[in-house]
Amino acid sequence: MRLCILTDEISQDLDEVLAVCTRHGFTAIEVRSVWNIPPHELTLHQCKEIAARAAASGISVAGFASPVFKTELPSGHVQLAASEALLNRSLEQCAALGTDLLRVFSFFRSGAPDVARAAEAIGTVLDRVPTDGVTVGFETGTRTNTPSATLTQQLLDALGRPSTGMIWDPGNTVFSGFGDGSGLCGLEDIQPEALAHIHVKDPVGTSEYVELGHGSLPWPAILSALRARGYDGCLSLETHWRRTRVLTANERDEPWGDGFSAGGREASEACMATLAAWVKDAE
Repeated sequence: MRLCILTDEISQDLDEVLAVCTRHGFTAIEVRSVWNIPPHELTLHQCKEIAARAAASGISVAGFASPVFKTELPSGHVQLAASEALLNRSLEQCAALGTDLLRVFSFFRSGAPDVARAAEAIGTVLDRVPTDGVTVGFETGTRTNTPSATLTQQLLDALGRPSTGMIWDPGNTVFSGFGDGSGLCGLEDIQPEALAHIHVKDPVGTSEYVELGHGSLPWPAILSALRARGYDGCLSLETHWRRTRVLTANERDEPWGDGFSAGGREASEACMATLAAWVKDAE
């Protein structure tokens, strides 16, 4: 399993991100906001620069954390067209970054999750957009139509496309109230071939995110189970914890810029050390 981190959980300064990763033995980054630029606003030139600087540090770009489908369910052609345009642009950014994984969502839910409606809308967009070897990874998102592994697997089954996969985030499942952190938090419901990428963070129920190892999730047990399943992909730390403050709902929805990253390096370095030790123990 490869150690990875979302860039802005450390800093908006890419050089600082890469230095911290090198210090902790993290060999990959997942690009979100960089240089105070939200992910969807990064130019192709900037994406190429990110990839080049990472490569020079011996670090790969494991994925691009876009906000595709992070809106209300579309109600007409205008909204679908906007999603299509953003997906096209994000795939171009993936190519510039040299990554074959694009993180997307499943639209916000207004009540109970509606996987069927989400799959219909997403399928309509995917019919129009060739993914060209990029895996479109659907996150188990807190406010989306797929807040759990079970629901995300249902979405993938409904889409029935080999170019899609799951970005499993059991922290979001607990934080959304769709799980309590017991057992393996839904891992058993994920088809092995569907699991494309994993986000690592630790909530205390639905209240807040805390330092890794101090929340509701049994991460050492999960890592052991992943090893037994033969998972060899990335464990991407999405810290979401700061030592002196709690992230706001808006910061969690739009996690970019200096405001979001403030205090991230200190918090993330503590969690990086913990995650690295757990992975070593699971070997």
